[in-house]
Amino acid sequence: MFRKIITALIVIPLAVIGIGFAVANRQPVTISFDPFSAANPAYSATLPLFVLIFLLLIAGVLIGGIATWFGQAKWRRAARKLDSDVRLLHQEIDGMRRRYSTDMPRGSVDPAPYGAIPPPVP
Repeated sequence: MFRKIITALIVIPLAVIGIGFAVANRQPVTISFDPFSAANPAYSATLPLFVLIFLLLIAGVLIGGIATWFGQAKWRRAARKLDSDVRLLHQEIDGMRRRYSTDMPRGSVDPAPYGAIPPPVP
């Protein structure tokens, strides 16, 4: 519940600011992708300024996310290796338990745990 309130306190003002920005920046802007001919570009696009800025913002988030994902590859690789090591050790432990507990029924408790004082002999 607390998390939803905090999210609402952050998202609602950001949405209001974004809507206000979009309404204030509706003028069309021409973007040219031809650096050699400014008067007659090979390809140009005319779109509202807020659309351009939102597209650039989304592209920046995607590029940053991809860069972070590639940067964390060594940590994911280490986690996979450690996970496989843990699985292998669990298999070894289960094998040892099966091998050395054949004389005791499964689920029985060791009558004299280590460090326990033995009962007096009459």
